[in-house]
Parts: sequence; structure tokens; C-alpha cells
Amino acid sequence: MFIPLILGTAREGRRSESAARFILEEVKKAGLETTLLDVRDYRVPATNNTETIPEALKLSAVIEKADGFIIVSPEYNHGYPGELKMFLDLLYDQWAKRPVGLCGVSIGPFGGARMVEQLRQVVAELHMVSIREVLYFPTIIKLLDESGGIKDPSAYAERIKKFLDELRFYAEALKLQREKR
Repeated sequence: MFIPLILGTAREGRRSESAARFILEEVKKAGLETTLLDVRDYRVPATNNTETIPEALKLSAVIEKADGFIIVSPEYNHGYPGELKMFLDLLYDQWAKRPVGLCGVSIGPFGGARMVEQLRQVVAELHMVSIREVLYFPTIIKLLDESGGIKDPSAYAERIKKFLDELRFYAEALKLQREKR
């Protein structure tokens, strides 16, 4: 199973990158193939979102190979970052019939819960299947050690297992259905 992880912000000093790298390693430990898709690598002018631009063509090859996705994104002002929306809007049909696990990051106590609920609407429109399990990283500053790693990875062990088990279940089921067509 190939499950790319999307890092949903291009901001300098982004703390969500630490959460994304932590999850990426956990995905690898679970025996899943993965790669990091950083929205920084797919920046486009706001008015150019056609599927023929180089960024979309580059992304399309990865998306079409994927069996599912994980999106790690911070919550900015109760929503998701604009560059994540532009990244998702680069393509349309390619996202369909693939599961997505959402991970919220925030400096506040809710871990990006409002962003996750808004993002569910977007991925539904792209015909993705949002899994029920969500990973939240609240008060991210307190969760990180001096090197930017998660202070207590064991605190996330059971949640990550449950999250990845559900994502794998849907990825396998939907892959079978996509292959029938």
C-alpha cells in the first residue's frame, strides 16, 4: 500500500512539520510505502489551477499511484491553509475513491479540530473517503522537545495504530473496487 503524507502549510517555522515527520516514520514502521508531499514544492499562482501546469502533472503521477493519503495541517484562524486548498485543487478526478486520514495541529488546546471539520467538506467534494479516526496535536509547542521531535511518542502509539489500521482497511477495500473498473 502506498500512502503519501501531505504537509499542508508552506509557512516558515511551521511546527506541523514535526508532527508530519513523526507520523511519516510511524507509517513506515507500519510497513506502508510513503513519501512526503510538501505543499511548498507545488506552489502555483492563485489564478492558475489547471491540470496542465507542471506542478499538476508532477503531482498527478504520485496521486494516481496512491492507495490513500494522510493530510497533516495546522489550523490557522479556525481554518486550513490556503496553500493546502490550492494544492488539492491542482487535480480533481485523481483524488477520487481513495481514503484520507486527517491530522490537525494547533498551538491551542483543540489540535486543529475546526480545520479538520472544514477539510472534510473539501475532501468529500473530491470524492475522497475521510476516515473517522483523526490524529490531533494540540498545544504543539508543549508536545515538542528541543530538537523538534515529539517528547512522548508512546502517548500516540495506540492512536496511531488505530488510525493506520482504519486507513489501511479503506485503502485495501477501495483499491479492489478501483481495480474492478
